[in-house]
This record gives sequence, C-alpha cells and structure tokens, in this order.
Amino acid sequence: MDKPDLEWQIARETPHLRRYGHALTGNRDDGDDLTQACLERALRKRALWKRRGSLRSWLFRIQYTLYVERKRTRKREVSMPDPALSEAQGTPARQDQLLTCRSVVEALDTLPDDQRAALLLVALEDMSYDDAAAALGIPIGTLRSRIWRARESLRKCLVPAQAKLKRVK
Repeated sequence: MDKPDLEWQIARETPHLRRYGHALTGNRDDGDDLTQACLERALRKRALWKRRGSLRSWLFRIQYTLYVERKRTRKREVSMPDPALSEAQGTPARQDQLLTCRSVVEALDTLPDDQRAALLLVALEDMSYDDAAAALGIPIGTLRSRIWRARESLRKCLVPAQAKLKRVK
C-alpha cells in the first residue's frame, strides 16, 4: 500500500475518531485535540503499522493510548460556573428524549475509563469485539467482561428502583 492510499484510508476514519474522542473526553474541544494528536501520530508513525489486523483498530488504539497518557499527566481542573452565563442560558429543555440522552451521558461519565472505552467502541463505533479488543490491546474475554459490567452499571443507573408496594388488607 503506497503512502497516498494509506493517508486516504486514515482520513476516511477521521469522523469515527472524532466521535470516539468526544465521547471519551466528554468535551468537543478536547475530543478534537485528541483526534488531531491521534492523526498526527498515525501519519508520523505509519511505517510502524504492520498491516496485520485492521487499520481502524490500530488508529483507535493510538487514540485510546493518547487519552490514557493525557489523563495520567493532566491534573484535574476545577472549573467554577460563571453565574452570568447560567442566567443567559434561559430555561432548560423539557423534551423527554433530551432528558434521556442527558441521563445516558451522565451515566456514561460515572463508568470507569476502561469500561466506558470498551462500551463506546462496541456500542457507538459499532466495532466487532475482535477489533475493539485489538484497539484497546486487551484479550477479548476482558473486553466482554468490561462491556457486561458497564451495561449492568448503566442499567442500575437508568432504571429506577421498583417501588415496593405494601399490601393493604
């Protein structure tokens, strides 16, 4: 495979990488930065791709590795909300779908990073278990375990506890 063909294939994966980057970081700007760093590293290190397995898995592995590296080195930033901004935002939306989406995003944010990364690759990026395991550099059994635990955690967060009814005589 020649250089322009590989660059074209890498460029074809950019929308998927951006979506995964946004989902991992929870922020559009940070996700775009992560994706840009991933693409830059992939193009710079393209000679290291051994052409075994899928190019997509290789790219997602680079992106996840960069995410983990950044998370380790970056200290938690505490941001204080600006009261002027909150007043200017207006009333919150009342659509059920929007609230459900927010609940899912908030529930995803509570998951451990390894579980969230595995679930997002399979559910959001529609990767096969084999490709997702290769992208994360873990055995397929570990991937399946992480996905199962993530789904169980989401079920517990999103399905309200059944109200216990008292029997009245």
